[in-house]
Amino acid sequence: MGKKHHKKRVHRPTREVSEFGHMAGAIGCGIIAGLAGTAVMTVAQMIEMKITGRPPSDTPYKAVSKVLGIEAKSDEDKEKLSNIIHWMYGSAWGIPRGLLAASGAEGAAGTGAHFAAVWGTEIVMLPSLGVAEPITKWKPKAIVQDILFHAVYAVTVGFVADALTSRPAKKRKKQK
Repeated sequence: MGKKHHKKRVHRPTREVSEFGHMAGAIGCGIIAGLAGTAVMTVAQMIEMKITGRPPSDTPYKAVSKVLGIEAKSDEDKEKLSNIIHWMYGSAWGIPRGLLAASGAEGAAGTGAHFAAVWGTEIVMLPSLGVAEPITKWKPKAIVQDILFHAVYAVTVGFVADALTSRPAKKRKKQK
């Protein structure tokens, strides 16, 4: 007698599992993009500090100290904590950009929205914590520098997030 041929059932993930995986991937891509953006912004700031003689900012330390009640024992500890917070904050801000890219908000639209969120949060949050002056009291040069540093960050994060979450053109056309 002949054997019956049974079709093997292929397990396909449910829509929820697939969407969760897509979101988790976007978050991971965002963190990587945030790290890249923070690295490029940090290099730009280091170059500017070398040229102008400006000391490193301790605003990240002041903000965390105010919110979490953390007190550094020395100036060296303040600087270390400021650097850690700078990198964590920049990496975490990559997450929304990764999610934007994965949901189709790529290129200038995604980068513009991300820049507005990051810079807008800074100019509202830091003065509200009492760790920075309101932007209305900043000198024009300081505003321009801050915008440029955050633009460098946002463009880098956007480029990396878009590259990491990019889908082949064929898939993009199907989804639209």
